[in-house]
This record gives sequence, structure tokens and C-alpha cells, in this order.
Amino acid sequence: VQLQASGGGSVQPGGSLRLSCSTSGSFLNINKMGWYRQAPGKQRDVVASITNAGNTNYTDSVKGRFTISRDNAKNTVSLQMNSLKPEDTAVYYCYCNAEISRFRFGDYWGQGTLVTVSS
Repeated sequence: VQLQASGGGSVQPGGSLRLSCSTSGSFLNINKMGWYRQAPGKQRDVVASITNAGNTNYTDSVKGRFTISRDNAKNTVSLQMNSLKPEDTAVYYCYCNAEISRFRFGDYWGQGTLVTVSS
């Protein structure tokens, strides 16, 4: 399973960006999808996740500002980021848990896309 993230860039505080992630490869199902981020000198932390039923979870710092969505038919996941703050600056990674064969599951990561929030 391969994931390809896109949509990062530089934006001023208060601005918006939309990240997208597509999947490819061989798998039976994509279960949970999500986004993590890693700021310089810090560990990689979860930002948001979404199940194939559409149930979402967000880390507290982005609630009300970020919205995660997915297209189950296309196996894509997106992250709409509004009211961006300098502390949102990080490399963002998309993630999925996939059933790659019957009852065999794996976790997969995209290559990361840089989001910089600065005036």
C-alpha cells in the first residue's frame, strides 16, 4: 500500500490549507485513515483520524479548526486546515490501516508534506 500526500505549503497565520492523500497498491479494505504531524525536534503526534464509518477524532489543539474527511470509493483522505497558527508548523503525514489480505492488517505512511505557518 502506498500513500501520496499533497497540499502542503506556506501560509500566514489565520490562513487555510487543504492536505490530500491518495492510496494505491493492493489491499482488500482501508480501515482507519488519518494525519499525523511532526514539528522540528518533537515526536510525531496524531492530528486527526477517521474510520471507514466516518467517525472522527481530533487532537485538542486542532478541534474546531481542522476537518478530516475521506472518500471511501477512492480511498482518499483530506485534511482541511483553517485558522492556522504558527504552532501548526510541521511535516504532516497521512496514514492508513489496511487489510492487505484476509485477516492480515498493516499500517502504512505517506512521505510527508511540509506545512509552514509564518508571518
